[in-house]
Amino acid sequence: ETPNVIRPPIDQDLLRDYIQYARENIHPQLSDDAANQLLESYLEMRGSGVASRTITATPRQLESLIRLTEALAKMRYSQTATRADAQEAVRLMRVATCSAATDPRTGRIDMDLISTGRGSEARERDEQMHLAVNEILQTKKGQRLTVRDLVQTIQEVTGHEAEHSEVTEALRVMEAEGVIQYNERAQSVFVRAGIAR
Repeated sequence: ETPNVIRPPIDQDLLRDYIQYARENIHPQLSDDAANQLLESYLEMRGSGVASRTITATPRQLESLIRLTEALAKMRYSQTATRADAQEAVRLMRVATCSAATDPRTGRIDMDLISTGRGSEARERDEQMHLAVNEILQTKKGQRLTVRDLVQTIQEVTGHEAEHSEVTEALRVMEAEGVIQYNERAQSVFVRAGIAR
């Protein structure tokens, strides 16, 4: 018995020839309507991040939109990329961006997630945690304390929940800066006298 084999809707050789012909002979140019559509959509994408101070579209995304628009026209064997091609390219970009660059904490699109792997809000939280830890440790020069005590002190001083992982990340950075000695195994911190700033 042979399993049910689904036949492709187009012959493989024909598809290969179609693609080869398009690569060699079809070189679409953007129509004025397509260019205007791409510019409007790009500016709209850029504008959506202004209020939250996050970058939602970069020039690289605009370049990608142009290439997608031209590729859509090339698939149709058209030498001119139309407004409809541009609209489809924008739709594809939005779908891809939404899934790859949506910050799970805020629900907002943050292009930093794609370029750095961390959203701008996470970076800001890290910076705030680093400042809070540094401020508390300045009063503890020459002393040793546990990470648990430090987390508790941060929560008391700031009035906000402090994640253990965020505190330990700040401690790792400070240890790399030479400010403290962080013993991860013992979960303790020694603050060097005269170095904390």
